[in-house]
Amino acid sequence: MDMNLPPVEELRRVDAELTRLDARRAELLARRAWLLGVLYSPVGRPAAPPFPGAPGVAETSPRGAQNVLLTLGGTLLAVAALAFTLVSWGSMGIAGRSAVLLAVTSAALAAPAVLLRRGLASTAEAVGALGLALTVLDAYALHRVALPEADGLGYAAGAAAVLAGLWAGYGGLLRGLRLPLPAAVAAAQLPLPLGVLAAGGGPAAVAWAMALTAAADVALLARPVGAAVRMTAGVAAGVLAVWALPAGGWLSLTSPWTGGPLLLGWAAVCLYAARAVRPAARVLAVAAGLAVVAAAAGPVRAALPAEWAVPAYVVCGLALASLWRPVRAARIPAEVRVGFGLAGGGVAALGVVWALPPVPAGLLGPADRSAGVWSGAHAELVLADYPATALLVLLLGAGAAAALRGPWGRWGAVVLGWAVLTALPVALELSYAAGLAVRLMVTGAALGLAVRPGVLARGLPEPGPAPERPEGGRGASWTAGAPAVPVAADVLLSRTGLVAGLASAGSALLLALDVRAATFVVLGVLLGLFVAAALSGAGAVRGAAAGGAVLAAAGLVGAGAAAAGCAAATTGLLLLVVPAGTAALAARVRSVTAELTGVAVGALAVALTAPRPALLALALALGGVIAAATALRAERRRAASWTAGALFLASAWLRLAVWGVTVPEAYTLPVTVPALVVGFLRRRRDPAASSWVAYGPGLAATLVPSLVAVWSDPYGTRPLLLGTGALAVTLLGARFRLQAPLVLGGTALALVALHELAPYVVQLVGALPRWLPPAAAGLLLLAVGATYERRLREARILRERLARMR
Repeated sequence: MDMNLPPVEELRRVDAELTRLDARRAELLARRAWLLGVLYSPVGRPAAPPFPGAPGVAETSPRGAQNVLLTLGGTLLAVAALAFTLVSWGSMGIAGRSAVLLAVTSAALAAPAVLLRRGLASTAEAVGALGLALTVLDAYALHRVALPEADGLGYAAGAAAVLAGLWAGYGGLLRGLRLPLPAAVAAAQLPLPLGVLAAGGGPAAVAWAMALTAAADVALLARPVGAAVRMTAGVAAGVLAVWALPAGGWLSLTSPWTGGPLLLGWAAVCLYAARAVRPAARVLAVAAGLAVVAAAAGPVRAALPAEWAVPAYVVCGLALASLWRPVRAARIPAEVRVGFGLAGGGVAALGVVWALPPVPAGLLGPADRSAGVWSGAHAELVLADYPATALLVLLLGAGAAAALRGPWGRWGAVVLGWAVLTALPVALELSYAAGLAVRLMVTGAALGLAVRPGVLARGLPEPGPAPERPEGGRGASWTAGAPAVPVAADVLLSRTGLVAGLASAGSALLLALDVRAATFVVLGVLLGLFVAAALSGAGAVRGAAAGGAVLAAAGLVGAGAAAAGCAAATTGLLLLVVPAGTAALAARVRSVTAELTGVAVGALAVALTAPRPALLALALALGGVIAAATALRAERRRAASWTAGALFLASAWLRLAVWGVTVPEAYTLPVTVPALVVGFLRRRRDPAASSWVAYGPGLAATLVPSLVAVWSDPYGTRPLLLGTGALAVTLLGARFRLQAPLVLGGTALALVALHELAPYVVQLVGALPRWLPPAAAGLLLLAVGATYERRLREARILRERLARMR
C-alpha cells in the first residue's frame, strides 16, 4: 500500500480493503460449512452447489485442474529461480546464489521420490520438472563461478552432454517421472553440433555431427522405450534432417566429394528410420532416394561439361527408379521401393521440364517470320544458348515412360517421343530441307499411330507382376503398369497421335511458306497423308483427317492461284473447286467435319469475290449448284435444298442489280414462283395444310412490293397488270375455296381499284358543294343503322365461309 497518500484518502482505502476482506471471510466460512456437510452427510443426500449460483456440472476434471495448477506453480518457481540466479538478490554474490541454488536443486530433485511413494504423481512431475530446470541454472552458475574463462560454445556442448547423462540417469532411477528421459534426448542433440562449432568446424563437419546425432536418434527409435522418448527422438531427427539435407545438397554442388558421402550417410539414416517408423517409410524413402541421386550425380556432374549436368542427374534418378520393380529389388520393402520410384521419377520429371523449351521453339518457331511469304528467309527459331543434351533428356524420359508399360506409360512414351522429334531441328540446327523432312516424317508417324494405335500396343511387352502390399496393409495398393484410372489404351493413343499429327502438320506448313516450291511439296504430302488417314481411320480420326485433307486441297488451289498471279476474286472462284469436290466425295467418306470444312472454304471463296459483283453473282450461282447436288443425298436434302434456293435467289438478285434492273417484279417473281410450287406440292402431300402456310408467303412476296410500286408509278401499265394478276388470284381462291389467295388477291385488287379511282374521286369531291359530303355521310349512317341487324348477319355468314376455307 502506498504510504505517501493524504490521510483522508489512505483511510478510505483501508476501510474499503477491510470491507472486502470481511466479505471474503464470510464466503469462505459458507464454503467450509458446505464442505463439512458433504463430508459428514448421509449417502445419497443431494449436495448443494459449491457456491450460490454456480452450475452443478463441473467444466473441468479434478485431474485437469490439478495439472494446470501444478504447471503454473512449477513455471513460476522456475522463473523465480532464473531471476534469482541472473539478477542480484540483496547483497548476496554469484557464489552465494550458486550455493543456495544448488541446495534448492538438490531438494527439488529429491522431493519427487517421496511424492511418488505417497501417490502424488502429478505433484512429483511438477517438482521434478522444476529440478531439471534448476540443473540448467546450476550449470550456468558453475560457468560464472568456476569457469568464467571457458569458451561459451564448448562449455555449452559439455554441459549439454553432462545434463543429458544426468537426466537420463535420474529418469532411470525414478521410473514414475515421464519428463526426464525425453528431456535427456532433447539435450543430447546439442553436444556434437556445438562441439564441432566450438572446434571451428565448417558446414560439412557440422552436417556430419548432425548426421551422427540423427543416427543415434534413429537407433533409439528401434529400442523398446516409451512413446514420449520415441516421439522426441523422431522429432529431433527430423529437425536435424531439415537443416542438414539441404546443406548436403549444396555441398554436393560446390564440393561433390565432400557432400556425396554426407548425403549417403543421411540416406542410410533415413532408410534405417524407414524400417523403424513404418507409417513414414515412404516419405523417408523419398528423402533417402533424393540424397542418393544427389550424391551419385554430384561427382559425375563435376567431371563432365556443364551441358551434361542435367542428363547426369536424370540418369541417376532413372537408375534409382528402376528399383521400383520387385523383380529387380525383391529384398527391398515395398514402401521403400515406392519411395525410390517417386524420388527417381521426380528427378527425371524435373529434367524433362528443363528440356522442354526446344519443343515449342521447334513447333512454333516458323510462325515468327519478319519477311513475307515465299521470301526465301527462313523463320526458324534457334535457341543458341540451349544445349543439345536436352534431346537426350527427352529421349531418356521417353524410354522410362515406355518401361512403365500400361496405357499411361505408352502415352508418355508417345508424347515424349514426339517432343524429341519436334525439338530435333532446333536443338541440332538442321538445314531447311532437313527440318521440313523431319516435320513431315513426324506428321506421317503420328497420323499412322492415330489410325492404328494397336500396333504400338502390340509392340510393347505386357505389364509385369504387381508389387506386394506393404506390411500391415498400408500404403500403395496399385498394380505395376496399371493405369491410375480406367482408360481405353487405343483411344488414348489414337487421340494423342491425332493431336500430334495436326500440330506437326501446321508447323511444317508454316515453315514451307518460306519457299514457293516447298509450299507445293508440303501441301501435296499433307494432302496424301490426310486422305490416307481419312480412308483408313474411323470416328474422330477420320473426321479430323478429312477436314485436314480439305484444308490441304484448298491450300494447294490457293497457292496455285497465287503462283499464277490471279486476283483475289478469281482465286475465290477457283476455290469453289474444293467444296465441289467435298460434296462429290461425301458419299464415299461420310464426314461431317469434312463437309463443314468445305462449307467454310466455300464461304471464304464467296467472300473473296465480293469486290466484283459480277463474279460474286457467279460464285453464288456455283454455290447453289453445289448445294443442289448435295440435296440429292437424303440426309442432307432439307438443309441443302433451302441453301441452294437461297444461293440461286441471291445470285439472281445480284445479277439483276449488276444489269441495272429496278423493276421490283424482276426480284420478287423468282421468289414467288418456286414458293407457290413448293406450296402446291405440300398441299398435295398434306391436304389439311393451311393455304396461308402454303401460298401466303409466295403471294405476299410479289403482291406487297408491287402494291408499293403502284402508288408511286405515274404510268398505267403496272396497275393494269397487277390488277389482272390480283383478279386471277382472287378467282382461283374462290374457285378452290382457299382463304389466302382470296383474301390477298381481293385486298390487292381493291387497293389497285382505289388507286385508279382516287384521282376521279378527288376531282368529284372538289366539284360538289361543300354541304353534300356531310349529307351523304349522314344518309349512309341512317341506312346502316336501319339495316344493322341484317348487316351483322351477313358479316357473320361471310366470316363463317372464310373460316371454312383453307
